[in-house]
Formats: sequence, C-alpha cells, structure tokens
Amino acid sequence: MNRTHNNGQLRIENIGEVVELKGWVAKKRNLGSLVFIDLRDRYGITQIILNESMEELGREIKNEFILHVVGKVIERTSKNPNMPTGDIEIEAHAINIINTANVTPLIIADETDALEETRLAYRYLDLRRPVLQKKLMLRHEITKSVRRYLDDLDFVDVETPVFNKSTPEGARDFLVPSRVHPGQFYALPQSPQLFKQLLMVAGFEKYYQIAKCFRDEDLRADRQIEFTQVDVEMSFMSTDEILSIGEGLMSKIMKDVKGIDLELPLPRLTWHESMERFGIDKPDTRFGLELVNLNETVKDVDFMVFKNALDNNGYVKGINVIGQAGNYSRKALDKLTDIAKTYKAKGLAWLKVENGVATGPIAKFFDEQQMTRLLHKMEANDNDLLLFVGDPSYDVVCDSLAALRNHLGKELSLYDPETYAFLWVVDFPMFEYDQETARYYAKHHPFTRPLDDHIDLIESDPANCLADAYDIVLNGFELGGGSQRIYEQSLQERAFKALGFSEEQIKEQFGFFVDAFQYGTPPHGGFALGLDRIAMLLTGSDSLRDVIAFPKNASATCPMSKAPGDVSVEQLEELGICIKGDHHE
Repeated sequence: MNRTHNNGQLRIENIGEVVELKGWVAKKRNLGSLVFIDLRDRYGITQIILNESMEELGREIKNEFILHVVGKVIERTSKNPNMPTGDIEIEAHAINIINTANVTPLIIADETDALEETRLAYRYLDLRRPVLQKKLMLRHEITKSVRRYLDDLDFVDVETPVFNKSTPEGARDFLVPSRVHPGQFYALPQSPQLFKQLLMVAGFEKYYQIAKCFRDEDLRADRQIEFTQVDVEMSFMSTDEILSIGEGLMSKIMKDVKGIDLELPLPRLTWHESMERFGIDKPDTRFGLELVNLNETVKDVDFMVFKNALDNNGYVKGINVIGQAGNYSRKALDKLTDIAKTYKAKGLAWLKVENGVATGPIAKFFDEQQMTRLLHKMEANDNDLLLFVGDPSYDVVCDSLAALRNHLGKELSLYDPETYAFLWVVDFPMFEYDQETARYYAKHHPFTRPLDDHIDLIESDPANCLADAYDIVLNGFELGGGSQRIYEQSLQERAFKALGFSEEQIKEQFGFFVDAFQYGTPPHGGFALGLDRIAMLLTGSDSLRDVIAFPKNASATCPMSKAPGDVSVEQLEELGICIKGDHHE
C-alpha cells in the first residue's frame, strides 16, 4: 500500500519507471478495449490506462472510487499540454479498489452545475474540486508569509481569550450562557482589542495573532459571522512606523503568494479627500470617474433638487462618464437611477454632451453661462455622460455616487482585474453622530486616539475631531485598519464621556481595562487585517465562502451540519434558560 509519487508529479523523465499511485477517480472513459481513468489527488491528475485483461475491473470502477494503482510510466501518444502530467500516462499492471463511492450530488470538477446551497450541504465533496483546493492552499501560503514576516521582526504570537465579557460598541456580540454562573453570559470576541492592548501594558511590545473573531451581523459576499484576522499591536512606535510595518507585511504576502513587487510606500489619502474624490472611505483607485463638488458651480441654478440640497446645507456632486453618452439609452439611465435610489438618493440627474451641446431633462434649468460653467467644472467634452446627485445629506450624495462609480467601473471594464491598487486612508473622524439616538458613536472603537492637535476637540467640537486612525484598502475593499491607542487614563475617560458613558457604565463595562492604565501604559498602536478578505481578493473569488473551508450561507446557517440547531430541554434547564415561545414548552 505504498505510494511512490503523487498525481501531479510524474514527467517525461520518469518514463520506464514502475510507480504506485493513489487517489480518487476524477473521470473514466471507456474506449472499447481500453479504459482511461483520470486519477486525482490534491497535487493533480495522472491518466491511467487499463488494458483488455482489466476489462471487468474497469466496468466496476466508478467516479470517486479510491484506487491504488501499480503501473509503468509511458509516453502519451496524444499529449495534453494543459496538464502538468500531460506528456505521460500509467500503463496499469495492478489496481486495488481501496474504497467505493456513491454517485455524488454534484460534479467534482472546477466547473460544476451545482447550486451553492448544494455545494455547501456537501462541502466535503465540494472541497475535492481542484479550484477550491487551490484557493485554500493559497490561503495557507498567506498565513505562512504572515508568520515569517512578523517572526523575523521579533513579534510574539500570543493567544487571547475566546470567552470574555460583553462590551458595547461595534456589532452585536455572540453570547454564551454560563452554567456555573446562572443568568450570566460570556461573549465571543469581536476582536482581541482589549487584550492586545493589555499585552502592551504587560510589556510584550510586539504582539501578533491569527485570531478567530465573531460578530452577530447580517452576512454578505465579503462578510461572515465568524472570520479570521491578522491582529498586530506594538509599543513605542509612530504612526509612520506602524504603517511601514503594515504595508511591508502586505508587500511580503504579495511577493510570496503572487510574485508581485509592491511599490512602497503605499499612497495615502486622508478620509476627507477620499470621500470628496470617491464618495467612499475604501476607494477603488484602479480607474477614474472621480466625484466633482458642484456646490459653488450650481448655486444659482433654478433646479429644485439642487436648490433644496443647497438651501439645507447639503451637497451637489457629479461624475463624468467619459465617452459614454451614446452608449446609455433612457432604459440604461433608469437602471443607474435605481442604483442611486437604493442609497436613498431622490433620483439621478443627467446630461449628455453631443456636438458641443448638453442635452437632457435638466438642461432647461441652465442658462448659457451656467451651462458653460458646469461643463468646464466637469471637464466635459463631446460624447460624455454627466451624472448628478443633490441632497441635504452628505452621506446620501456620497453613497449613491460611490455605488454608481463602482457599478460603472465594472460594467464598462475600466480597470484590469489582474491589477492590485493598494492605499492607506488616514485621519478618520473620531466620532460619528447618530440622528436617531442623538449621540456620538466611535467611528472605529472607543480606544482610538485623536490626533495630538485634536485632543481638545473631544469636548468642544467632536464632529470635527480627527483620529490617528487608518485603513488599508485594496481594489475597493477594506483589508483592515488600526490606530494609535489612547494610553492615558484621563484621556480614555474623556473619550468615554464624549460617547455618553457614565462613570458607572465605564466601571461596569471597562473597569478592568481602565484600571490597567494606572500602572504605566506605554504609547501603543496597531492594526488588524482580514485574512479571509485578503484570500478572497488574491484568489479572484467573488465570495468569502470560497476561501473558508466550512462557511455559513447568506442566512448564517450551515447547510451541511444544520447549525444552528435546537438543543434539548435538559440542556436549557441546566443553563437556566427558558426560550420565549419555545416549542419545547
């Protein structure tokens, strides 16, 4: 039962060798007197020939049977240049069926016709597909690269607790009831934030962890309720030094995994500049279509949508879709309008520039001077399509135009999907105001340090207080981010109070953390990168589910294990839990 080679290993120089292979039957072709079998393992595929003496055995063998093959390497008469082993095949001398298999509910090949729900229900079969195995192997290469880089920089890998105390801010916690302490709950970590900062208090200076994190939030293609992040924290380093380590890590990953040399340092945009130019704080910079602020340009235009926006201290912005006026029918423009409305815009105004004249529903609201001013500001030329959104809300204008920009970038193929455009977005707002609750929330988390010259704005002008915080962005996706942390007890208490926490709430929810600041806390900061998201982008996947071995579906359930599921009445009673409306009752 030995295996001399794997199924991706043999080449033309192995001709004449007697070898032993093992693997799954990927495909069987019966050509009368000869039977050809593609034998698959994680390394590749080797073609096996069964001669006439094995005719009965050949009929017995089915797809996904596991075989042990002994045979001689011979040169193929009809070579396959698309296979690494395509120059050779194995003339079988003996075949042992190690195990049989039922007919599988999905085609086990790179291309399969199975729906995602079927694939997830039979994930162990789905994972036999070479395309998924390659993606998980690449993810493994990413984690190896991370560890090598940080180990070489003298970082220490430290595990932090999974069962912790529930703290506010951010997404909802997953709660775990305590049997030993009835009525009390642990929370699964949304990140190791508090503990990695406490490791800086403890004097470790350089920490990292490839950490499992949990957030009870709605799923989408680039989000899972359990995910993995590369968590990094360090003491006594400036923001420039931290960013240098972060981009050096991404450079190492790109070189090791993709063979690509990143040009360092990476570009940096302030949060404000990113919002003004792209309408979003995670811009895809592989293409143009930048937003243009038109408040001054259209302030005297008698178009009700623009007037309403500006009269209510709002904004009017536009984008120039260069050379596309002739390619967008009214129906296509209605589709763009629907996208804008999805992001709460009242509508989408547009103009087409043809033969030096701007036409469209809003053209009648502009006199000649106003139109000339607008076209100049938009840098418009013949055959350009101009799109505009006006609204009293800055967020609505930015969100809708950013969504349109990303949609058009993809629809018009304005970028090479094989390129990687990294950048840092820096100087985020420290707080964001919520109209419904009439209070400020932390833009990142309540331990983020303000910029040194913005510390006094915490109380006097929180809306304009900027944080020493940063995100790293790739092709329109936030890969991760971090900040310098507050390390003085007095400043941390000021930040908590700005967020509406009372003394009692601070002590109850963060007491152990704040207490630690009394014993000599070093200046410190760090970042966290989404490992799943990095793997998704570097494998060219459309979903995180393709780079996680056993993911949840869009409903946060596992079609294979059927999690989450019911538990017995006895288990609930042991935990002192009564489920309202429970069918157990």
